[in-house]
Amino acid sequence: MENIELVDIGANLTHKDFSADLDNVIEEALNNNISKIIVTGTTGQESFKAANLTKNYPKILYSTVGVHPHYANDYCHAEEEIIIELSAKSNVVAIGECGLDYYRNFSTKTNQLNAFQGQIEIAHEQKLPLFMHQRDAHDDFIALLRSNSKILEKGVVHCFTGTKQMLYEYLDMDLYIGVTGWICDERRGKNLQSFVKDIPLERLLIETDCPYLIPRTLKNRPKNNRNEPKYLIEILDTLEMLTPYSKKEIADASYKNACNLFKLY
Repeated sequence: MENIELVDIGANLTHKDFSADLDNVIEEALNNNISKIIVTGTTGQESFKAANLTKNYPKILYSTVGVHPHYANDYCHAEEEIIIELSAKSNVVAIGECGLDYYRNFSTKTNQLNAFQGQIEIAHEQKLPLFMHQRDAHDDFIALLRSNSKILEKGVVHCFTGTKQMLYEYLDMDLYIGVTGWICDERRGKNLQSFVKDIPLERLLIETDCPYLIPRTLKNRPKNNRNEPKYLIEILDTLEMLTPYSKKEIADASYKNACNLFKLY
């Protein structure tokens, strides 16, 4: 493989699927050119786990801290205090996963909007970027971001699966775009495949969102169907086929973007 270095900006390594063999998972990632991994926080408690996990792998693992929209009904002052406390730690590099999800609506829309607003404000106070989730909620999502434009920190729309118009609205706000194994799916990812080349290299980030979204392009899929950071290479290969850029160009740009956005130095 070419001399490349990658960052997986979204990995759910506190998930129970990794409880038995995390050391091996990280070793496999390192052996496949993934030198840095950002572990996703989804609740106050999971954010604690993510931040603590990074202590065992300094300069390799980093984490986000936040409350996912699925858990926005539980967002409260105590959760905010946890996020603020953790965000002061050097291994914590973003606020999130935060945002809106009207596809499942596990939390009310009102509570989702409130939790998202609160985390936008924390990100501003802590001078950290946002790691954001949006599903079937684009209009409210972009409206809230625009209403906070004066305090909005840099951020990434993680696991982007939206339309071309949505892409350009996010790019107009100087946001980064996170591409997952969704792009490797010839069924669900067909629309994104048609315009992924429109994502400027300077705004492109790649992620596995493991253990979810295992790339369908894998020739030897594991029996447990678990996605891992090492499969980030599949996303890189697919992007090379769908864009004018070489694997090396995509790798170098996404690595540089991740390091700049999350200050991974």
